Amino acid sequence: MEKFIKLKSIPAHIPLMNIDTDMIIPKQFLKTIKRTGLGKSLFYEMRYDESGKLIDEFILNNDPYSKSKILLAGKNFGCGSSREHAPWALIDFGIRCVISPSFADIFYNNCFNNGILPIIIDEKSIQELYEYSKRKEEIEVDLNEQMILYGNKKLTFDIEPAKKKRLLEGLDNIGLSLKKIPNIEKFENSMNKTKPWI
Repeated sequence: MEKFIKLKSIPAHIPLMNIDTDMIIPKQFLKTIKRTGLGKSLFYEMRYDESGKLIDEFILNNDPYSKSKILLAGKNFGCGSSREHAPWALIDFGIRCVISPSFADIFYNNCFNNGILPIIIDEKSIQELYEYSKRKEEIEVDLNEQMILYGNKKLTFDIEPAKKKRLLEGLDNIGLSLKKIPNIEKFENSMNKTKPWI
């Protein structure tokens, strides 16, 4: 998993509350177990019309927002079913950070397993960041300092130390397990000596 340290981007703003995982990646795209290739179907029903043509009015269909790495969203982002395809689709599209007043718990935790930083800040602050989005100006997210920098202003955000460490080191669940190999081998060697019949 790619490490997350600092990120600079023009943010894209989708000011909807209760964006669920089916809106993020609809059910017809869940047949794959690959983490790649889902970005083209991100927000499928909002991005494409019935004939499969891009809807011009949708923000992610327009430059520079089609290259945004930061998404500003409404309350309760990622609610609904627990599908891990939702963060897969976001990261495959290029989004590494979602900023919202609140997240659904399962989606929030799935983000850390897939290299996405979910940041919780108040709605007033999101409106301030939206002004930068409208003006097509970059904002910067600094995970080490737990800060969002925009213009000459800065916002701080909270994050659990263990989750922060995972993103900074680029560790998913498998990566965390692999870090324990020396301890596992030490235990197995000890068992071979003390209980060779096992």
